Amino acid sequence: QVQLVESGGGLVQAGGSLRLSCTASGRTFSTDPMGLGWFRQAPGKKRAFVAAINYSGSATYYADSVKGRFTISRDNDKNTMYLQMNSLKTEDTATYVCAGVLSTLVTGDELGFDYWGQGTQVTVSS
Repeated sequence: QVQLVESGGGLVQAGGSLRLSCTASGRTFSTDPMGLGWFRQAPGKKRAFVAAINYSGSATYYADSVKGRFTISRDNDKNTMYLQMNSLKTEDTATYVCAGVLSTLVTGDELGFDYWGQGTQVTVSS
C-alpha cells in the first residue's frame, strides 16, 4: 500500500509564494515507477487538476490556470514530490491534494490515480 502525506500549506498574501511537499511511504520511487500529481479543491467546487509529473521527472503537465506560475518537481531519492507556487492569486485558495499511480505514464485525469493524500490547505489573501 502507498501512503501520501502533504505538507507546506498555509496562509499567504496574493503575489506571494509557497512550496508544497508530498512524501510517499510504502513504495520507493527509485525502484517502483510512480506517476504523481497535484489536484486542488475549493469550497463548493469540483476537484481540479493542477500539475503532474512522470516517474522520472522527464515529463510535466500543468493546468492552464497555473502555467508559468507553478512548478512541479520530484526527488526520487527522498521519495518526495514538490509544487512550487509563485505569484499566488486569491483564486488559488483550495485544499491541495497529491495523488499517485504505479505507472510509467501519468495524465491529468483523476481517474488515472490510485493513491491520494489527505490534503493541505492553501489560503491566499488579497
